Amino acid sequence: MFTNPGVIGFLVAIIIVVIFLYNRFVVLRQRVNNAWSQIDVNLKRRFDLIPNLVETVKAYASHEEGVFTEIVAARNIVNAAGSKAEIAEAEGELTNTLKHLFAVAESYPNLKANENFLSLQKELAETENKIMFSRQFYNDTVQKYNTKIELFPNNILAKILKFSKADYFDFVEGSVQFEKK
Repeated sequence: MFTNPGVIGFLVAIIIVVIFLYNRFVVLRQRVNNAWSQIDVNLKRRFDLIPNLVETVKAYASHEEGVFTEIVAARNIVNAAGSKAEIAEAEGELTNTLKHLFAVAESYPNLKANENFLSLQKELAETENKIMFSRQFYNDTVQKYNTKIELFPNNILAKILKFSKADYFDFVEGSVQFEKK
């Protein structure tokens, strides 16, 4: 069919470039997925710490039922969230309810001196820091992936191969910051 070596060489070069770009898109998409899984691990760790924290606070402040109800409701919303946007919104709400819980804890000196509470508070603060770091890493990875997809001529190939931009992950409301006093 084609006997001209220049045409054959050009077609081979195009095929090699397409394969290279496709593989690069796949690698970057997998990095985004991996970065998201790191956030997910830390969010689950925080999610699992909350019941222990609530039970510890309940032992000292059982009449603060409104705060406990808010936390249970917020945890249920997080549990039901599906998309990254829903997760971000639900995690922001959960963060706000945790702020209320720690505000309640400030009113109970015996609770603030409780070793279990202090340990849980420290572990939650460490987890919050890991979430912030993971979120930053994820967003940096998304930025690299999205940039690669948007650059010309990558954008043409990305559209043909159905690679779409990834969403950034931001909490609706900032992270909880705990300070040991």
